[in-house]
Amino acid sequence: MIKNEYQVLKEAKKVILAYSGGLDTSVIVNWLGEHSVREVICVSVDLGQVENPKALEEKALSSGASKFYNVNVEDEFIEDYAYKSLKANAKYENNYLLGTAIARPLIAKVLVDIAKKENADVIVHGCTGKGNDQIRFELSIMALAPEIKVIAPWRFWDIKGRSEEEAYAKEHGIPLKVEKEEDYSMDENIWHLSHEGLDLENPENPADLEKILYWVTPAEKAIDKAETVEIEFEKGNPIGLNDEKLKGSDLVKKLNIIAGKHGIGVDDIVESRLVGMKSRGVYENPAASVLYFAHEKLESVTIHPDTLQYKEKMALDYANLVYAGKWMTPLKEAMDSFIEKTQENVSGKVKVKLYKGSMQPAGIFATNSLYSEEYATFEEDDVYNQSDATGFINLFGLSTKIYSKVVKESEEN
Repeated sequence: MIKNEYQVLKEAKKVILAYSGGLDTSVIVNWLGEHSVREVICVSVDLGQVENPKALEEKALSSGASKFYNVNVEDEFIEDYAYKSLKANAKYENNYLLGTAIARPLIAKVLVDIAKKENADVIVHGCTGKGNDQIRFELSIMALAPEIKVIAPWRFWDIKGRSEEEAYAKEHGIPLKVEKEEDYSMDENIWHLSHEGLDLENPENPADLEKILYWVTPAEKAIDKAETVEIEFEKGNPIGLNDEKLKGSDLVKKLNIIAGKHGIGVDDIVESRLVGMKSRGVYENPAASVLYFAHEKLESVTIHPDTLQYKEKMALDYANLVYAGKWMTPLKEAMDSFIEKTQENVSGKVKVKLYKGSMQPAGIFATNSLYSEEYATFEEDDVYNQSDATGFINLFGLSTKIYSKVVKESEEN
């Protein structure tokens, strides 16, 4: 007999709750206590977004949690997750930089680690049944610890929407950070900040960026002075900003501030969710946008043409895989091996000019560039025999010539 979710929760020795302190997880802590869960351990996974872990701990404990963990993994997040997607040039539907999708497998990893440490047999998360994150969390947990049960209250409890959640919070004295009219659904880490809900749910409504944005200055209000930044890469990994060697998390934080003040990194996207519906969000990713731009410019002069063209095809498949929560799969590992091979020569520096929401390359300085001015020049040279092109074109176009000839002869007969 398959036990229902209420039975699983009631019989659990300990429950690990993925805890952010936002509306969903604040309500769930209290709700679990109301439904006879013996012990709830709240786990906050800090990807650079937790400003006050002590206040978060106090809120979790006052809501009924027995214990609280805040695990900072921002360095691992940037180096092993964000930079892997960057090196793949992965953009879901050729637009979304995957800021939420790449975070979920790492959060799942931390939850499983704490669950094993605490000998807990259930993990609870606050994802809704309409979203992508439930899939990303649960696929990652399945890959890491298939024996652990995962419970998502949104899929079976009596609360039917955010307004009912807010009413529950008010009734139970759970403090909320923001007022309803400002309460976009947000997800934050140091790679991105997303905004969904309210007026954004209708794609006919223009996004009120002055009201929405936290990190990025709207382009029309950005400073009226261009700025050039220099990114240094080693084998595809960003390692320096403006001649200063930096670890990944520090580089991203600094670049977020610089690019944000120039209006860089705002994406207003309608995307195709895994569960079948379209969803609109406004994403802030200033540093990520600059790094993707600079990395692509450096790749253009350092990767062999056949490899680059194949890698561009793989980028879409890679993004689809990550978006779908399949980070911890054999195919993803195999793709990573290919991508690492492509990055062996992707070293050097790229200058990017930032101005009122736009980016322009201001110089590509590759350690081993495949671009040869000696061959590419429009002036006279001693290395390229232009008459060689005649025989090449005759052979390259031979199949087209034969096909066309046969078609014409058939039409004439």
